[in-house]
Amino acid sequence: MSLIKAKEHLKKYGLEDKIMEFPVSSATVSEAATAIGCSENEIAKTLSFIVNDKPILIVASGNARIDNKKFKEEFLQKAKMIDFEDVESYIGHRVGGVCPFGINDGAEVYLDKSLKDFDIVYPACGSSNSAVKLTLNELETASEYKKWIDVCKDVN
Repeated sequence: MSLIKAKEHLKKYGLEDKIMEFPVSSATVSEAATAIGCSENEIAKTLSFIVNDKPILIVASGNARIDNKKFKEEFLQKAKMIDFEDVESYIGHRVGGVCPFGINDGAEVYLDKSLKDFDIVYPACGSSNSAVKLTLNELETASEYKKWIDVCKDVN
């Protein structure tokens, strides 16, 4: 069901032909990179948090890690990830397929600057064996993001 929601969402932007489905799992950054044949850094992982009692998604580079100090500076509270078993009810996708496309109303999307090192990124597409190949401009448009943020640790 989540893959269908993500496909319908991407179709509104003419991006449905960029969706890839795999015969193997792409649920983790490592599995996705292997399935696609790209670096783990190019995977656009989508992390789920609760901020002010509302769900938010942060899309970041596959190698990026949340910096708690930066997160608190941005959102004025500690980072609190959504519990594994609650992600689908808050976001509309299960862990392993969480993406910023076809999400539940009220969930806001933020893009982390860690993605800006890449011309092409690969977010999941609603299932644990899918991804979509997007430019940063396509990701911005299709994710209907709120803004770019800097909440990940520097990895250089």
